[in-house]
Order: sequence, then structure tokens, then C-alpha cells
Amino acid sequence: MIKFALIRERKTPPDRRVVFSPQMLQEAQKQFPQAVFKVESSDIRIFSDQQYREAGFEVSDDVTDCDVLIGVKEVPIPHLIPDKKYFFFSHTIKKQPYNRDLLRNILNRRIELYDHEVITNKNNGRLIGFGRYAGLVGAYNGIRMIGKKEDLFDLPKAEDLPDLDSLLNELDRIQLPKYKFVLTGSGKVAHGAREILEHLNIKQVDPETYLVNEFDEAVFCHIDVLDYAKRKDKAEGSRMEFYKVPQNYDPDFMKFAKTSDVFIAGHFYGEGAPIFYSEEDMQHKDFRIKYVADISCDIAGPVASTIRPSTIAEPFYGVDLNTNAEVDFKSANALAVMAVDNLPCELPKDASEGFGEMFLKHVIPSFFNDDKDTILGRSKMTENGKLTPLYSYLQGFVDGKE
Repeated sequence: MIKFALIRERKTPPDRRVVFSPQMLQEAQKQFPQAVFKVESSDIRIFSDQQYREAGFEVSDDVTDCDVLIGVKEVPIPHLIPDKKYFFFSHTIKKQPYNRDLLRNILNRRIELYDHEVITNKNNGRLIGFGRYAGLVGAYNGIRMIGKKEDLFDLPKAEDLPDLDSLLNELDRIQLPKYKFVLTGSGKVAHGAREILEHLNIKQVDPETYLVNEFDEAVFCHIDVLDYAKRKDKAEGSRMEFYKVPQNYDPDFMKFAKTSDVFIAGHFYGEGAPIFYSEEDMQHKDFRIKYVADISCDIAGPVASTIRPSTIAEPFYGVDLNTNAEVDFKSANALAVMAVDNLPCELPKDASEGFGEMFLKHVIPSFFNDDKDTILGRSKMTENGKLTPLYSYLQGFVDGKE
């Protein structure tokens, strides 16, 4: 028998998401009757304690009797229980310095850490995540920013709406200007953003048509790496090579910056990849972009106008095109930026339901089938006070040498 617990989210600011909704937890119990599921009491979770009780689960302030503790965000160090298995987003795999002590404490307390971010298939493709919801909310916020800056319409915050259907209903009542939208990325984030554009019935056009034409309606162009990057030697490139050796490529996004009004950044940016545009590019007389919804949110990275993350409370800021200094997003010479870095928190109900579906499909079975697909093997970062071989590259980071 394995005893699982849904743990309380304790990170600040509060996160209302949870890995399993009451309904999905019932489905997990049905599929795996040999498992026991317990819920740690929480007064901020999108689903109430009472909803879990009514679904047939024990709710308690004490989960120390459980074997596997499942959360969303980092567990604060004082609340880590030694010798347990934990699932959460640790934000340590890229050697994030602000979580060095967290990883050290996980090792010292002989915790087995499984990071949601590295739950992958045999081809290294991520199996679970909140990417789709980041894309949905990010694109919605970008549309909302246009309405706010130009006094065209006043969409409510996504966090003030009960669910995704309500968000889509709000979009049904607006009319967009004849803007050209460029969307980057090929993963769940970009496809979530694309859902919003398609719901608005914005026409998609191919890059060749998009770059040389103006239109009598709003349009969007969904581009991939070989559309916005080119080989330095002018030879034909390939996506596979770009991901493996991005240093072989130069930026080629400016042709879109000169022909687009709105940039929705849904790409994954790898170390060494070419940037999209610089501060100098923003000062170019033909730089046309007025709005950036930066869902990727790489600070001081490939998108020069993303100078800091924004917040759900204050999602928009402006960047002066001449000085790159922060200004009010409604200022005349401002490029308006949305760079919220925890977007799925604005749709906690839908995000939790979608995440739980993936977690039940890909992770829970691994505890009962001898991990035949090595899901747990690939995502286990620590064991018996040591880093596992796949994550031994973090040893210098843990030791403070990096």
C-alpha cells in the first residue's frame, strides 16, 4: 500500500492550484484501489476542504503518515518532512541560485525529489505541466492590454473569472483593431496562446504573405525557429541543429518586428540561442511592435523589452523605445509589456483539472507497474542524501562552486 498526500501550498504569494481536483482524485482512487489518498487542509486552494471530504477523502493538518507528498510550487524549507518522496516544481534544474538552499536541505533530509519539470517520456518530451494555461492566460492578458491602453474595451482580469469558459465568453464581446500578431513557439504554451487567437477568429497567414502585406482585418502569423533565425553561413538550417547547436545561428526576427503590431512570445529559449531584438533594435525607425505579451518571460534575455517580470496584480508596464527605461504602459512612446511569470495561477480551477489528468495518466501508474516506462527513474533528482546520476551535474551548484 502506498499513501499519497496532496499538500498545502505555502509559498508566497499564495498559489491556489493543486495537482488533483476532488473529481480527479476520485478517478485515481477508482483506478488504483490499493492506494490511499489524503488531503492536507488548505484555506486557499481553489477546491475547498469540504469538497474533498464530500468526495470521500480524509482531510487533515497532519500528513506525516504519508509516503508520497504531491504539491505544485516549492515547499518552504521549514516544512520539508525528512525521508519522504516529494513531487513539486523545485526550480533547481537550471542551477537557480535562489533555490540552492532548498536543494541542500532536500539532500540533508534524505528526501526523494521528483520534479514535475523533468517528468518526461523516453524521447525527453515533457509529459505534464501548466504550459497550455500559461499560453491561454498570456494571450488573453495581451489582448486585455490592448483594450486598456487604447480605451477600446475593458476585459476583466482572468483571476476574477471562474473558469476558462467565462474567459472565452468575455472575448466574444470585443472587437480588435486590424493588428498583425506574431506568435513564437511550438509547444504547449504557444498552442494555448493560439487557442485564444483562433477563438477570436483572427485569420492565420503564412510568413511569406504576412511579411509583405497589410490586411483589412486582424491576422496572426505563427512562426518557428527557422522563421526567426538563420544560419551564420547562409546554408539551409534545421530545427534539430538549431536546438543542438544554436550558436550556429543569427537572429532574423527584425523582419517581423518591422511588420507586426503585437508580439506573443511563447517560445522556449535555450542558452546560446540568438536573441529576438536588442535595445538598439527597438530604436530602429522601422521597429513597429507596440505590444509584447512575453509568456516565456526570460528576464534580461532574448526580448530586450522584458526588463522585469510583472505580477498578476499589476500585469502591464511600459518600456520607453528610446531609453529602454520603464514608464507607464499607456505613455505615448512606450512599448507595452505583459510579463507575468505565474500565469496559470489566474485560471487555478482549469489548470488544476488539466494537470491532474496528466499526472494520473503518466505518473501514478508508475508506482504500481514497477515503473516500466522509467517515468520515476528519469524524474528522481535525489535519493539517500545524494543526487541521482542524471542530476549529478548539480553537485558543483550544491557545493557552492558554481
